[in-house]
Amino acid sequence: MATIMMVIMIGLLLLGFPMMVPLITGAVVGFVMMFDGFGQMGTFVQQMMGGIRPASLIAVPMFILAADIMTRGQSADRLIHMVMAFIGHIKGGLAISTATSCTLFGAVSGSTQATVVAVGSPLRPKLLKAGYSDSFSLALIINSSDIAFLIPPSIGFIIYGVISGTSIAELFIAGIGPGVMILMMFSIYCLIYAYINKVPTEERAGWRERGVAVREALWPLFFPVIIVGGIYGGIFSPTEAAAVCVLYAFLLEFVVFRSLKLPDIYRIAKSTGLITAVVFILVAVGNGFSWIISFAQIPQTILEAVGVNEAGPVGVLIAICIAFFVACMFVDPIVVILVLTPIFAPAIEATGLDPVLVGVLITLQVAIGSATPPFGCDIFTAIAIFKRPYWEVIRGTPPFVFMLVAAAGLIIAFPQIALFLRDVAFR
Repeated sequence: MATIMMVIMIGLLLLGFPMMVPLITGAVVGFVMMFDGFGQMGTFVQQMMGGIRPASLIAVPMFILAADIMTRGQSADRLIHMVMAFIGHIKGGLAISTATSCTLFGAVSGSTQATVVAVGSPLRPKLLKAGYSDSFSLALIINSSDIAFLIPPSIGFIIYGVISGTSIAELFIAGIGPGVMILMMFSIYCLIYAYINKVPTEERAGWRERGVAVREALWPLFFPVIIVGGIYGGIFSPTEAAAVCVLYAFLLEFVVFRSLKLPDIYRIAKSTGLITAVVFILVAVGNGFSWIISFAQIPQTILEAVGVNEAGPVGVLIAICIAFFVACMFVDPIVVILVLTPIFAPAIEATGLDPVLVGVLITLQVAIGSATPPFGCDIFTAIAIFKRPYWEVIRGTPPFVFMLVAAAGLIIAFPQIALFLRDVAFR
């Protein structure tokens, strides 16, 4: 049954169908084979509806809406200006500013695609003018945006938390350490690249200019304070934090900055509604698919066949990293989390692994795969936004992928990189 389901899904995917079609077709075929017909199809529909019933999923459209408001407004530009004022003058400063801006905007949006658009659009022309190659600039923007998947709020953490039953608040704070570590790795590489390629430095900003930049960016900088401080101060839950972020983004862009007008609300709401619909359809279908394969004990069969259950905790983590990394090179990240997480759940439970550590590694692999050829979703976002050919977009990615894989290895070897802040906040 598992073989037939996979053949159908891969075949439909290769024929160009949207991911939800192969997923639901494979699940329905598996259901029919398992229950000998469509008589119990209501049970499958109930499982699908159950996938989108958790209240914590309300945070997903809220964070998408907040990110959309800020992307169309001035928040991203103000954050970029502040970062440039402080580190733009050092060797490789513009590239380091790009990586830092992606991290900061990720802390207010939680979306890799929104980060590519909001940060990449204004900074790519500056990188090219400063002497950086287009392949390096595109790779830097794409891979730095992946830090947004680790820095709270992260939509990937929300989906994983709902599927696995792991605390979203713990996942949020556990992502900060790895995100900062990756930013430091990228910054060192940017510094080395600038020295090797003799990239000129930018003009140093005066302290007066820096003060103005900080004052202008002060309001957007309150986003991570609201999210992290509110959640860990016990003021509100992650879902309530998402709602507060929407209100704050609305007041900021429509009232304080006045960068958006009331007619813009329709376009923003429409865009958010379309993205949310796709996400929730994938979550519903993915939950139905996960129920089918769990009911048929397919995960246990697969794990026993490849010997993962006997591999020990480190072996299981390495297997998880490889599976999620490879899968996200071909399939949408949300779908990968929905499908693969239940498959590895028995091995995670059997080896006694910390689900928060597993969640950080899964989200990191999802981020890496999203920016890795052949079909990483961030690659095609960059192609659409920057109007550059496929090969030029992916040419500069190998060094960044290597650093991200190395970061995953460091987290496996030293779990406290991810768990230290979690333990401080919750233990």
